[in-house]
Amino acid sequence: MIRAYGLQHVGFTVPDMDEAVNFFETVLGASTIMECGSVDVDAEFMKRRLGVPEGYRISDQRVLQVGNSGSLELFQYTGTDEPTPIKHNGEVGAMHIAFEVEDAFIAAERLRLLGVDVLDGPTQIEGGPMDGLIWLYFRTPWGQFLEIVSTDQRSGNEKTEIRKMYSPRLDPAAGQ
Repeated sequence: MIRAYGLQHVGFTVPDMDEAVNFFETVLGASTIMECGSVDVDAEFMKRRLGVPEGYRISDQRVLQVGNSGSLELFQYTGTDEPTPIKHNGEVGAMHIAFEVEDAFIAAERLRLLGVDVLDGPTQIEGGPMDGLIWLYFRTPWGQFLEIVSTDQRSGNEKTEIRKMYSPRLDPAAGQ
């Protein structure tokens, strides 16, 4: 077994770095904490260390901080004429990133006012191990699924399993 201390960052590829950074800064209050620019390595490095096919290169790499937990590491690649579509949530390899907010209902209203592509909801879970969790999926301009979550503090759900999940809002080490 390897002892992992926690989630350090989530890395993913975006089609347009400036659009992505603007979205995360404007919509979620992110800040850019590192700008790496292009990565000057050869094709063998890309293949053997990153699993990237021949001809692809990292044209831009940046790290953003959103709130009090792990960072987002964004990559923009060159080397392809046609971007591949983002997988829908039912496909193997699909992913989403969830951000905790104070109130998912208020956040949903703000997302809609900002013109963000918001799916139906928010949805509050009643009963079961996630009792009191309120969640909502939305999409970035390039189609990546994201989620906001909050917990209903009025429901008395502090005794349920959801409290065992990490919460940047409730983490005393997060500097709140």
